[in-house]
Amino acid sequence: MHLIWESPPRPVREVSVVIEIPVAPKVDQLYFWALQAGFRRRGSPSLGAGHIGLQWHPSYPESTAANWGGYATGGGELGGSPLAMPSALGNANTGDYRWLPAHRYRLSIGPWHADDGPTGSWPGAITDLASGDRVEIRRLFAGGPELGDISMWSEVFARCDDPSVAVRWSDPTWVFDDGSLGWPGSARVNYQTRADGGCDNTDCSSDGEGLVQVTNATRATPAGTHLVVPDSLI
Repeated sequence: MHLIWESPPRPVREVSVVIEIPVAPKVDQLYFWALQAGFRRRGSPSLGAGHIGLQWHPSYPESTAANWGGYATGGGELGGSPLAMPSALGNANTGDYRWLPAHRYRLSIGPWHADDGPTGSWPGAITDLASGDRVEIRRLFAGGPELGDISMWSEVFARCDDPSVAVRWSDPTWVFDDGSLGWPGSARVNYQTRADGGCDNTDCSSDGEGLVQVTNATRATPAGTHLVVPDSLI
């Protein structure tokens, strides 16, 4: 499931969003909820994209993990700096990160560091909004300095009839190249079709606090719908 942000009115150097998983999954399958952004240089083709988020992953301690990874244009994973935390599977992108249900975390991407790594780098960080603790997971090596094609998504490997799990996204924010803040007014809904491995019983909606993606639910919002970001967030 995707919630695709409307295009920003001018160049963006940072993006962030608050994520909350109200109730943890009940099955030992991978759930991945992420904020994604494409890396750009004005007047040039895409430089790839990265996704930062929380995972429910049965191979990690307490089944919780965090990921900051991405892909280059044309395929292949982007390189990056070492993880700031251990990784139970020794994965370069996914580390041990204890997150709690019903807690709010801010996921952030950027700004680009021109003098870091072979092409410059994009930091990805998670901030626990209850404690204020911020962890920069790592930096992805990709060109910049702008972000685009921004979305929030759920990638779920559970069965379509497994117990329902939801994620709430709130306070989506971008930082423009002059340092000012902005907010997308809406996000476009997209679903993976059953023919492509998706489920017919996933849904996206607004609950007045944020935009919600949920599994094993009656689909009330068709693909292509533009959901308005709740006014209370902006």
